[in-house]
Amino acid sequence: MLLEREAELAQVADALRAAAAGDSSLLLLAGPVGVGRTALLQQLPALAEGAELRVLRANAAPMEQDFALGVVRQLFDSLLTGVPEELRAGRLSAESGLWRTVFGDDGLLLDEAGGAVPMSEEVLYGLRSVLADVSADGPLLILVDDLQWVDAPSLRWLAFLVKRLHGLRAVVVCALRDGYRRPGDPTLREIADAARRVLRPAPLSLGAIKEVIHEQFGAPGDEEFARVCHEISAGNPLLLTSVLSGLAGNGHRPVAGQVEEARAQRPAQLRERLAGSLRAQPRPVRALAAALAVLGDQAEPELLARLARLDPVDFLAALRDLHQLGLLAAEKKPRFLHRVVQDAVESSMTVAERERLHDAAAALLYHRGRPAELVAAQLMAVTTSDHPWAVEVLRAAADTALRCGAPRTAARYLRRALLDGSLAGEGRARLLIDLATAERGFDPAACERHISQAIPLLTTARLRAAAALRISPTIVGQAPPSVIDLLHQVAEDLGPADALEGTARDVALRLEARLRHAGHEDPAELAAAVERLTELGAEPALDTAAERELAAVLLNAAMLTARRPAAEVARLAGRILEREPATSEQVPSPLPLVVIGLVAADSVRGISSWLSMEQRTRRQGGTVVEALANVQQAMVLSARGRAAQAREYAERAVRLAEVHWQEAGVVSTLALTGVALDLEDLALAERILDGPGRRRSSSLALTSALQFLKAAQDTLHGRRAGALETLLACGRQLEASGWRNPVLFAWRPWAATLQQRLGDSCAAMALAEEELVRTAEWGAPVALGRALRLKAGLLGGDQGMKLLRESVDVLRASANELELARALLQLGKWLRPGAEADAVFREAAALASACGAPRLVERIRGVDGSGAAAAPPEASLTRTERTVASLVGRGLTNQEVADELGVGSRAIEKHLTSAYRKLGVSGRRELIKLLPRMDM
Repeated sequence: MLLEREAELAQVADALRAAAAGDSSLLLLAGPVGVGRTALLQQLPALAEGAELRVLRANAAPMEQDFALGVVRQLFDSLLTGVPEELRAGRLSAESGLWRTVFGDDGLLLDEAGGAVPMSEEVLYGLRSVLADVSADGPLLILVDDLQWVDAPSLRWLAFLVKRLHGLRAVVVCALRDGYRRPGDPTLREIADAARRVLRPAPLSLGAIKEVIHEQFGAPGDEEFARVCHEISAGNPLLLTSVLSGLAGNGHRPVAGQVEEARAQRPAQLRERLAGSLRAQPRPVRALAAALAVLGDQAEPELLARLARLDPVDFLAALRDLHQLGLLAAEKKPRFLHRVVQDAVESSMTVAERERLHDAAAALLYHRGRPAELVAAQLMAVTTSDHPWAVEVLRAAADTALRCGAPRTAARYLRRALLDGSLAGEGRARLLIDLATAERGFDPAACERHISQAIPLLTTARLRAAAALRISPTIVGQAPPSVIDLLHQVAEDLGPADALEGTARDVALRLEARLRHAGHEDPAELAAAVERLTELGAEPALDTAAERELAAVLLNAAMLTARRPAAEVARLAGRILEREPATSEQVPSPLPLVVIGLVAADSVRGISSWLSMEQRTRRQGGTVVEALANVQQAMVLSARGRAAQAREYAERAVRLAEVHWQEAGVVSTLALTGVALDLEDLALAERILDGPGRRRSSSLALTSALQFLKAAQDTLHGRRAGALETLLACGRQLEASGWRNPVLFAWRPWAATLQQRLGDSCAAMALAEEELVRTAEWGAPVALGRALRLKAGLLGGDQGMKLLRESVDVLRASANELELARALLQLGKWLRPGAEADAVFREAAALASACGAPRLVERIRGVDGSGAAAAPPEASLTRTERTVASLVGRGLTNQEVADELGVGSRAIEKHLTSAYRKLGVSGRRELIKLLPRMDM
């Protein structure tokens, strides 16, 4: 498919008409790699249009440059091939010596050095005479492709011929690649200078590129796709077709959504062709191309010239040659046309050449004061380096990467720094510790291994203990036994905190916190932790981060076992938060344990603003700190009954925790599990059960949460006996471990309800009584109100009504509005129809709607439609969701809403889906019907 070459074809056609009249000429077809010289050359014979035109063809190749007269043989072979046998025999006999010179294996004499002896004048004139005889019968079209690769004897004959075209009735068209030089051989230049015209095919326009796309895919491409193809190929036909072929071969389509795939294409065949072309260039051109490939975005002219070891004159000449070769995006601008060009340059270099250039580039950038990460990027391509500053540069680059939320990049820099053989002792230990710090979020095993390697190299017990604390802590879940053993070892070496001062004391306190938290699934260890909390007194010291960390761990033990009342836990948790700064420091913090304690104590009303401030200070970058911040927000929102809003934070936390599983994975999954249970969302429950958490941790907390989900799944499918068995087994496991908190592990109310439905009222009442005792001892309103509602349902009658009213009163003091809505629904069902029942239903519906619990809203509607009608459904929507819903109500499409708000259409779809879920509607039509009842 030849496009936009009409001008070149017309000029060759004019030359053929002139040749038929006796005016012969040489035309030079020039251009960079891939511009389509060969394709145009192949199209030229079609210009004859049935006229008596004889075409002689020859294609030169790099591998055939030592094949003497190879191109001449190709040209004259067509004079013998396909002609009648009598004519063929006549030509061979008439000029047998001449034909032996061209076609015979021994036709060329060799000199003492093994080179071909130049052809005699007789042979040169004889070959021209053959052409003259042939042209007497009709014009000749002589085509020579890749003139730069023609063997020397053939090139000398062509130079002889083009100066003596008069009388031949011939047009000679030679294709020559731009930027090619053959040092010491002026013959090529003689032929180029003899050309009457130089034809230069232009890059393809956007319109032509659209036609090529249509030809390749059988369908027109999107405007954006075509524009990107035009941009990345710069109109070069070879680059364009290589990119399109790669896309088509991988099943991609020419649509806007595939533009990034188009940009990423790096055709291997084109790379090899470009690499071969580069290898044939003189040293300055190759050196500049290599320097440009190494420096990349830092390719400033001065740096390039220094790295390539070129003076200003040679630099400009080499830059011009690279542009003529078609390898640069623009003239005098050192930037490759496409990434495949850089691939070609790199493949044309040896490993030693690449390492030498990267090492030299690192030195150039370092001595010019460039940022550490730019210098480090060059050092990463070098196996070893003798620069005394290399290790510090790599450490500085790693520190920058960590602060930018890229721990994997930081780890790569530090692993490269460890290859420096001069590092030993504490210097190597510090590097190992830095590496472990970077690895702890995505490779805990490597983190532990590197800390274990660093500890023997450290000279003091305090340094060894501080190094051990760099191992990623587990907020919820079990630390590996090897880590616990290591912590015990360094703690014994350091000694008790009471005997230490300053930073050593802080390290000892933090070690104690880690070790006590490691035993949080052991009832004996939990009891010891609660006793230790008692020893600290009613007002434990909380001035340092270490003291707060230990207090948070001990408080967590008191909360899990419910051995301290909720009010006491909430008071101490509040004191810790008052002293815990809302900073962006990415260090282990007791905050998640404190928040869990406040959730269990049903005391979260005052924490939301603190968490919002704390989260705003966190750096957004997918770090473990951000994951934990989202977990905390989700837990607090769940404790307030705002399950729909909690879901957004919990799902974000789970996504972030995928690369920080040990530090945040379990607690993130727990937060999402709570949301699934509150929303009675079976699909979400199944997704969590099928997720990676089940296979990644043996944590008691996660195991219990997954058992709760399994029980919910069985219940919703009518498998009540199976659900009950699961819950009772989970309860026994929790009790055996000393976990008795009735807020976090509310298995008894659920199990009792199932027992009652299965007909075992006595067992249900026993569990209800036990739950009531436990919740009264703990004292959190949400748990006590739930226990009262449970027993009320089992008792029924006036006694049950009394307990149910008491449950509602207790829950009004709770932060959990969803639990209050459930109690109100039950109370409304028990009340006689009338004003009080209507008021109760209205309040229940308003609370359920505000909490974003569509299933509960539906149940309230099913009992009393007026209650549902009075509910303010907009209360559960975020500000953005309200805005989107309002614009949809005006009749705007998703795209029009996106344009109005200046965001993408996918964001609008996400907000609408969330609004549908919160409002309990199935789609746009129901949302529009609901809008008149909403205060928007």
